[in-house]
Amino acid sequence: MLKKFLPNEHVPRVLDITPAKLREMGIKGVITDLDNTLVAWNVMDATPEVIEWFKEMNENDIKVTIISNNEKERVRVFSEPLDTPYVYSAKKPLIRAFNQTAKQMGFRKEEIVVIGDQLMTDVLGGNFAGFHTILVVPIVKTDGKITQFNRMIERRILNWMRKKGMITWEEK
Repeated sequence: MLKKFLPNEHVPRVLDITPAKLREMGIKGVITDLDNTLVAWNVMDATPEVIEWFKEMNENDIKVTIISNNEKERVRVFSEPLDTPYVYSAKKPLIRAFNQTAKQMGFRKEEIVVIGDQLMTDVLGGNFAGFHTILVVPIVKTDGKITQFNRMIERRILNWMRKKGMITWEEK
């Protein structure tokens, strides 16, 4: 069961995931988390670097959809200026939002990657739904109350995985 928390990859930032890398993997679609993946959880708008990342994905015909457990207004305010589809109140790690998004994208699961900063929601949900998962380092060390609890559990899972040799990256 704990293997379902294991991401396929780990990168420092979402910005390190390039269209060229995704193309090499046969990826045509990205399902990404919002808070602490694209911007800090308490930042409302995309940074210039994130805007450029979305532009590069679009120019390379890689569809991106934002899936967040946050409320509609938070996700809408961030996503609409980027002209990016979004799902709010997604109830991750439940797989329904992941599967619906894949269907809307019109791609097979092998052609979609799930990116997020949390094992308990993004990686677990993406893995259960059958997608390739990429864990990114959270943008900031602070979190909302529910996420703080999740992080405590995640640290234990990561420590166990590290001891078992399942992960090799170091946290910063």
